[in-house]
Amino acid sequence: MSDELISKKELLELTGISYGQLYRWKRKNLIPEEWFVRKSSFTGQETFFPKEKMLTRIDKILNMKDDLSLDELADVFSPNPGEITLQRQSILERNIVSKLTFELYMQHHEPSDWFSFDQILCMYVLETMLKNGSITQVEGEILIQTMEDHYGAFAGTDCELALIRKMGVPMFALLPASCEVHFDRDVKWVSRISLSQCIQELKLKIGESEG
Repeated sequence: MSDELISKKELLELTGISYGQLYRWKRKNLIPEEWFVRKSSFTGQETFFPKEKMLTRIDKILNMKDDLSLDELADVFSPNPGEITLQRQSILERNIVSKLTFELYMQHHEPSDWFSFDQILCMYVLETMLKNGSITQVEGEILIQTMEDHYGAFAGTDCELALIRKMGVPMFALLPASCEVHFDRDVKWVSRISLSQCIQELKLKIGESEG
């Protein structure tokens, strides 16, 4: 699985942004360096981008830039959430996740009043996949274990949570973003979620509830 690429020229024409805006956003870390892909073309070297990711990111920047500074936007898009912690009551009252999701998560943890950002992220991913029908509650337990066992190895980098099934048996994997993975023909891709995107959504959700 890999993203379709779009050239820099096509990107600027399609979005209406300028060359200067694109590289200013790059300098401010609103767009990751690794999304600027240099490839050979008949005119020499040309810059390409993962099309879907770039169009989604530019749309978000344009929609939020009137309310947030570039530095504030950079914090939203950064994979590093800082020292964000929330209490149980805040998580539920602010509707960051549902009571059902929270209780499912807590079945595997000691009672606690405070939760780290990584813990809240795990709950948020769990809720996202439960809501879109990708997983059952039983599979949610496997998701929690996978996130807690392996997400630390990817913290601060762009990664994805993948769900596949073979003969009805679910398997989760954490993968570097946009890497190509190939399985035998009996394996079915069910879902592949960008954790960086989940982090952005969660940061915005927490920020909105604090505002």
